[in-house]
This record gives sequence, structure tokens and C-alpha cells, in this order.
Amino acid sequence: MAELTSKELSAISDQLSKEETMVKKYKMYAEKMTDPQLKTKCEQIAAKHQNHYTRLLSQLG
Repeated sequence: MAELTSKELSAISDQLSKEETMVKKYKMYAEKMTDPQLKTKCEQIAAKHQNHYTRLLSQLG
């Protein structure tokens, strides 16, 4: 795999931060939901962003 440029590394770092924030937010929303369908949807969205985070992180290693 080719080396990433500093601009690419910065972009990945920024996106990692955004994905991490989304995971935290949607997990918090899920905890507060009383409607089971909304709770499930928030958990699914959190999992999707966790997957994005993990895939981005794999680009660094």
C-alpha cells in the first residue's frame, strides 16, 4: 500500500473524530429512547458509524 500524504492523514484523522462523535451521540440517544423501534434504529446507526471508524482506522495500519 502506498504511503498516505499528510493531507490524507489529516483528513482521515478529522473523519475518525467525527465518526467517534457520531457513535457516542447515537449510543446516548439509544439509552434515552423509550420507543423500542427508535432505540433499535439509534443502535443501528451507532453500529454503522463504529464500522466506519474501524474501517478508517485500518487505513492507518
